[in-house]
This record gives sequence, structure tokens and C-alpha cells, in this order.
Amino acid sequence: MQGTRTRPKIIVAGGGRGVVGHAGARLLTDLADKTGLTSGFVQALGLDRVRRPTHEPGRVAVDLAVLSADGGEAMADLAVLRQQSGLFGRVASDPTAWRVLDAIDVAALTRLRAARAAARELAWMQLLETRRSLPATTVLGRALPGFVLDIDATIVLAHSEKEAAAPTWKHTFGFHPLLCFLDATGEALAGLLRSGNAGSNTATDHVTVLDQALTQIPEQHRYGSPILVRSDSAGSSYEFLAHLHSMREYGVHTQFSVGVAITTPIRAAITAADDWVAARDGDASLRDGAELVELTDYLDPAVLASFPAGTRLICRRERPRPGAQLSLFDQVNGMSHQVFATDTPHGGASIQFLEVRHRCHARVEDRIRTGKTTGFGRFPSRQFAINTAWLELALTGIDLLSWTQHLLLDGSLASAEPKKLRYRLLHVAAKLSRTARTTTMRIAADWPWTDDLIRALERLAALPEPVT
Repeated sequence: MQGTRTRPKIIVAGGGRGVVGHAGARLLTDLADKTGLTSGFVQALGLDRVRRPTHEPGRVAVDLAVLSADGGEAMADLAVLRQQSGLFGRVASDPTAWRVLDAIDVAALTRLRAARAAARELAWMQLLETRRSLPATTVLGRALPGFVLDIDATIVLAHSEKEAAAPTWKHTFGFHPLLCFLDATGEALAGLLRSGNAGSNTATDHVTVLDQALTQIPEQHRYGSPILVRSDSAGSSYEFLAHLHSMREYGVHTQFSVGVAITTPIRAAITAADDWVAARDGDASLRDGAELVELTDYLDPAVLASFPAGTRLICRRERPRPGAQLSLFDQVNGMSHQVFATDTPHGGASIQFLEVRHRCHARVEDRIRTGKTTGFGRFPSRQFAINTAWLELALTGIDLLSWTQHLLLDGSLASAEPKKLRYRLLHVAAKLSRTARTTTMRIAADWPWTDDLIRALERLAALPEPVT
């Protein structure tokens, strides 16, 4: 019988010198320096220190954020960075990193968020200088002005007893964090770690996350720019929407587009509506079997009174997709129905445009899915405070990936998911050589993405330096 071996025969031996892995992760560490994130974290976690420690807590925090961006899932993964001092410098031990996380209290967490906001402001200034514009959300070929913020919650499983871990509404066990992402860039603006049994539509939590997210937007963009906040039906509480409206008194031009639960009065309005129009898909083509109607004029005034003044309700109905969960009302009518509320005034856009704009909120599911591979897919500690700090650093890692893509990369890599970035750029191997006090990192000549990595490092070196 003839063998079918297709791989070359190799002999394995140790003793290789100057070889490093995860060489592309150097993009993340250097970008943290260039955006002032490292110096900001050092200051945020070093205000009460009389003398300089061997491992600055702020720099340890940056290393943990880089670890998350690079795909690390546990504190032990820090060893990958620590064992390559020629590439990443001196990296703290696991016990030291644990002590840093344990020392991050509420005040320190507030300072870290302020440092993130300052770094974001500089990153956006660098983006405007190098790319001339900030990315924008596009709907039906039309760029939306201002910013679109997507708020959503997710369940993160816990496989052991941890503080605040609890049974969830999906009959699992773990945590129920609430998160906010900037749609156009994928940046993780804010996150609130919550117990697994936290309510989905808790208005106080939504207000907290929104306020933290707005603080992350640089002041010159926060005031005067339209800001659309999207959410599923968990964000449709009157308290949260009224808080959104109240932001206008302070010069923040907010609008909302949120899902709405279909109640008996809304079902009656759907049944009474007779001016349905064809719905559109994201590419502007007709959506097969889908129709839209504005329910505002069909609703009892008492229903509209449960929303802020000027709220409109729009319904989409379509033939059910395979596997769709249908209510009894849907089964009787033979169509599935979704309703959302928005305070975008009449004349600003057609209901087809508003419906596609709202449906694009589904992109936040991808942000959360990839975020779970970037740090917050599991929480390492039994202590809730440490896990809260871990979440903040995981969000920082997501930001570093976003800034890397928008500032340094082109083509498909600029929009790639984290896994693709890791396999092609961040985890690439290289060889370090030292001559005349200069360290050179040599990447394999035949690696298909060598030029992309070299170009990214050159762009990184050319970015304006932060003012210290």
C-alpha cells in the first residue's frame, strides 16, 4: 500500500535564537503608546504612588488590554507576552497582574475611562489627519450624519461559583453585561457588568451605559453632531427614552430607534392599518414578502403617552423565515411582525429608510460575538470588582483593534474580524536581530501579509505623537 504523505518530513530541535511569535501584536502595544493610552493608564493607576514600581500598574493594564485584543482568555495567557521580552519588554507576572486588577476600585475605574476617552480623542484626531474623515454609518447608500450608538445586552456563562453570577432568563448561569458600541467603527464605548438575573429592560442600567458611552465621544463631536441611539425592545422604557430627550437640553442632539413589544393595543392598530408599502433590503432592493406601515395614527393616544412626545411607531410584517418564533397573533395572521419606535420627525426620511436603519442594529450582535473572543467571553475571577476591571480592559482591547484597522490597515484587513487579524497579522512569527544597537524584526519574505504588516508599522511610526 502506497503512502499518501503530503507534508515534508521534519526533525524538531530546540535552540533557535531570536525567534518570536505574535510579532504583529507589537502594533497594539505601540499604538497604545502613540494614542497616549499607556501614559493615561499609568497616570490613572499611579496617582497615589510615592515611588516608581518595577511594573507600572497602568502599563500592566495596557498589557492586559493587548492580551485581550490578541485573543488571550485568561491571566495565564500573559506568559506569551512575558516570555518575549525582546519584543514586548518587561511584562508583569500573573500574581502582579492580579494585584493590579484587585487594586482597581470605583475611583480608579473612573480614571481609566477618562484615559480611554482622551486616547480616543487623539486617535480620532490622527484619523482625521491621515484619512481626512471619520467612518460613517451608511444606510441605503446614504451616509448618516453624526454617530450611531448600539446598546445591547448579552449572557456570559460562568462555569463555577462567582460573585454576582446567577441564573439567567435563558436558563443558564453567569453574567448579563450591558454594552454600547459605536456602529461605524466598532469601538466599544461602554460596558456595565451585571448579575445574570439583571433585568433586560432596566432603565437605570441603560441610562448608566448611555452616559458612559457619550462621555467617550470627544467633546467637540459630542455637542452639535446628531447621535442616534439604537436598541432592541429592552431600551423602550419611558424612563430611558425620556433621559435621551433630556440630553438635548445640554446640547447633545440625540434621537432613538428602539424595538417595541407588541401589546394588545398595538395588535389592534396593526389589524386596522390598511396603507402598507413595500419594504426594502439593505441593498435598496425590494424585500421579498415584506411590508411596512406607520402605526402612529392608528394607535390609541394612551399608548403614545407611554413614549416621549413626537414618537412614531412603525411595523414590518413579512412571511415567517424557517425557524422563526411566532406569537399566536403571528400564527393567526400567517405573518411575523416587528415594531420599532423612533423620534425622527416626519419629512426627514421615508419609513423604508427608517426601517432599514433600525434593522442595521443587528450588527451589534456581531460586535458582541467577536467581543467574546476579545476578552469578555469569560471572566477570570471569583470577585465581581476584578471582573468589572477585566471588562473595562477588554473594551480597551476592542478599541485598540478598531484603531489599528482604521489608522493602519487597508482593504479587507481594515474590516476583518479579530480572528482574521490574529491569524494573518498579530500572530505572525518573526526573527529579531541586533546590530549596532538597533533591533530589526524580520518577517518571512513569503508570508502573504508581510507587506501589510510592514506598511502598518510604518504608518504607526508616522502618526503624530501625543503632547505630554
